[in-house]
Parts: sequence; C-alpha cells; structure tokens
Amino acid sequence: METATISFDIETSDATCPFSVEILLDNTVLLKTDHVQQKIAFSHAMNDDDIEHELRVVILGKTSEHTRIDQAGNIIKDATLQISNVVIDDIEINQLFLEKCVYKHNFNGTQSDIEDTFHGVAGCNGTISFQFSTPIYLWLLENM
Repeated sequence: METATISFDIETSDATCPFSVEILLDNTVLLKTDHVQQKIAFSHAMNDDDIEHELRVVILGKTSEHTRIDQAGNIIKDATLQISNVVIDDIEINQLFLEKCVYKHNFNGTQSDIEDTFHGVAGCNGTISFQFSTPIYLWLLENM
C-alpha cells in the first residue's frame, strides 16, 4: 500500500513555559510531550488510501504568568508555539496549511470558546485542527 508523509516543526518562544503538546491523527495520539523546550521535528507516514483525515495539535500549559503586559495593556513578552515547515510528500504546503487550519481556544480561560484562524503562532491553550483527505495528491490538486 502507498503511503504519504506529513511533517512539520514545532518551536517555543520561551522554553521556561511548560507547554505540553499532543499531536493526533484521526483521534490516534502520535506524539505527546509534557514540556516543549526545543524544536520538535514531527514526521508521520500514513496510508494513502481513500479517507478523510483530521490532524490536531493540542496545546496546554500556558498561564497568565507567561504573558507580560505593560501599563498601557500592550503585550511586551509572550510565550508562544510556532508551527512551520509543513510538508506533505516533499511538497511545502505552509500557506495551504494556514488557510485550512482552525484554532479553537478561549484565551486561556479569560473569554468564551472561539474558532479562530491560525497564522502559524499559537499564544493560547487550545486545539489547531487541519482536515485533509487521501489520496494526498488528489487532495493537493483540488486545494492548491
């Protein structure tokens, strides 16, 4: 059976923030880490069969202490996670990934739950969801 490989990097802006990350594909945990301290180079080969998929990156561990705000209410320092270098079968899809992702969060418990766009940087605990289908080349042709 043919396979397709998806890969990307996850990096933190502040290694002291105890971000934990879970990466799931179709509700199966592929990676779980309790504290992102250095770049994670994630890669996973999946069957390239005829199916719908959901890739989720779940982020936890950030608190209000990880964000510094000045007297005017401006963020002067913040702990974030960045997702970059998104590749499927040696094809860079960063822009497509950002266009298709949904970022569900609640501003770390300070507001109601929202579904937001994702721009490559996550500053709140929440879930980044990316839906795609295989065979991957057909999905790429339909979406690029």
